[in-house]
Amino acid sequence: MKILVINVSLRPKSLLKLFPIGLGYIVTAIKEAGFDFDLIDIDAHRYTGDEVERLIRKKDYDAVCMGCIVTGYGTVKSLSALVRQCHPHAKIIVGNSVATSIIETLLTKTEVDIGVMGEGDLTIVELLEAIMNARPLEGVKGICFRKEGKIIRNQPRDYIKDISSLHFIDFSLFDVETYIKNSQYQVNDSLPIPKEEVRLLPVNTARGCISRCTFCYHNFQSVPYRWRSAPSIVKEIGSLIRRYSLNFIGFWDELTFFSKKQTLELAQEILDSGLQFWWMGNCRGNLFNEDSDVGIIRKMKEAGCVGLGYALESSNPDILKAMHKNVTVKQFCRQTELCHRAGLPVLTSLVLGYPQETPETIRETFNCCIENKVYPSAGYLLPQPGSAMYSYAVEHGFIDNEENYLLAMGDRQDLRLNMTKMPDDEFQLHVIEGLKRCNEEMNMGLKAGELIKTQYNRANKK
Repeated sequence: MKILVINVSLRPKSLLKLFPIGLGYIVTAIKEAGFDFDLIDIDAHRYTGDEVERLIRKKDYDAVCMGCIVTGYGTVKSLSALVRQCHPHAKIIVGNSVATSIIETLLTKTEVDIGVMGEGDLTIVELLEAIMNARPLEGVKGICFRKEGKIIRNQPRDYIKDISSLHFIDFSLFDVETYIKNSQYQVNDSLPIPKEEVRLLPVNTARGCISRCTFCYHNFQSVPYRWRSAPSIVKEIGSLIRRYSLNFIGFWDELTFFSKKQTLELAQEILDSGLQFWWMGNCRGNLFNEDSDVGIIRKMKEAGCVGLGYALESSNPDILKAMHKNVTVKQFCRQTELCHRAGLPVLTSLVLGYPQETPETIRETFNCCIENKVYPSAGYLLPQPGSAMYSYAVEHGFIDNEENYLLAMGDRQDLRLNMTKMPDDEFQLHVIEGLKRCNEEMNMGLKAGELIKTQYNRANKK
């Protein structure tokens, strides 16, 4: 059976290239199961449309696999149409949240044949075996598929309870050096080495999140938060450092640290290993709250941590309640104070645009950032299908056609949907003015076009 895997590109005009860690696990599972396959990495190489078509036509493929987050629906729709044109009889398989959160739209509005729901490591192998052996798809757990004009939804697959048991990602399946050379754009400015010397690859330490924020959707929404053991994480890091001469590791998780005990275990495991590398991770805004926690944060720094991310989102209590954040502004400020005392840089994010948002709430949120000396990654509320705020947007008439909304989705730094009582231009003006104040007060040196798209615009300056 001839199999093709495609890594799509969601930001083809940006120099920033993020390694597709979810797809990395999937192709590793396919390889370990003994399947041969071809990989078209559009994002790494930024192929043109003609180049993509030429590569797709290279062989007579029986199965074509791809996946991305739901904001890439339009890309998946166009690519699946191209695949169908090139290979009329191929099975087109799509995973990640573009499948899990909008499966009926995906299977009725595009050429996609099969959606892999939730965790795909085991499902993709069973699915490819079923296709290869011409077995009925009804026996494969965790998929939805089209059959005779109907959508068949199979029994869900149990989640993988011990994610430490998964194979480490086989980065050699990708043009890994392209991602490593580009990794300087993924780190903040306060670095112990020049940015151009950064050699970084991601390592996944956990799946899911302990929170249920109303603006968020992820593939592990309905399953427990799971984390890898510290020895497993450090063993993988060691193998990557030895093979690729890395000096940085990015912990690309929705939640890296959920408890002080787990945080200390990983920091100590890194120190005991003797490995020398820098890293960044994330936690909730209320993990550290006691003076003695400065010791834990310093231990993290000693182990190579150069930045800790945790979300503020808003400093307005009513909006935080609507978000179900379960973190107070006071807790955020306290944790930031402790990080500053330990000398560890803080990264945070904002979600602006809940229905309760006003010029005053925007101003007080940016005031909080200034008072805590943290320049935020700001973005507009972009309701994700499957989230509570998406349901709100549909119920209140802000979204009246799901596919039109999906096709217009993109980065959260662009205002796509305004559910506040402010006109679009006024809303955006208040956000930009707040970022200007942060820029000036913290001497960031950002230009006008970099205020809300700091990372991507800096990547594009080269």
